[in-house]
Amino acid sequence: MRLKTRESNSESTSARRVQRGFTFMELLIVMAVIAIMAAVAIPKVITSLRRAKEVVMIQDLWAMRRAIDSYWQDKEKPPASLQELVAAGYLREVPKDPVCPDCEWNQVPAPAEDVNSGGGIGDVKSSAPGEDTNGKSYAEY
Repeated sequence: MRLKTRESNSESTSARRVQRGFTFMELLIVMAVIAIMAAVAIPKVITSLRRAKEVVMIQDLWAMRRAIDSYWQDKEKPPASLQELVAAGYLREVPKDPVCPDCEWNQVPAPAEDVNSGGGIGDVKSSAPGEDTNGKSYAEY
């Protein structure tokens, strides 16, 4: 069995201290790499979230238009409101506009040429302000 002397203990202790932890320069480099990655990723995430909201809005409009058409075919008159579609079971609930949750849907009146139209709604459009990622106004959907 070998006994350690005081000198060998101090050498091994100082060697262990040097090997523990990272230098300030290494930490600085890692933080710089993380900052660069975040600067690239954050705009992409924001764009993806905006595009996802637009896709959900298009899907909601499609579902409401399909419900209006089904109601119109079944009852031979357009629905008076979106709530009437919910009451009749054509929609579970009126969806919120994902682009502008505080905005109401624009209800376009049914064409007047139809004698049986009875003043109901013929179409639904978004009332969200602004444009989508392609430059098309939300009101055009």
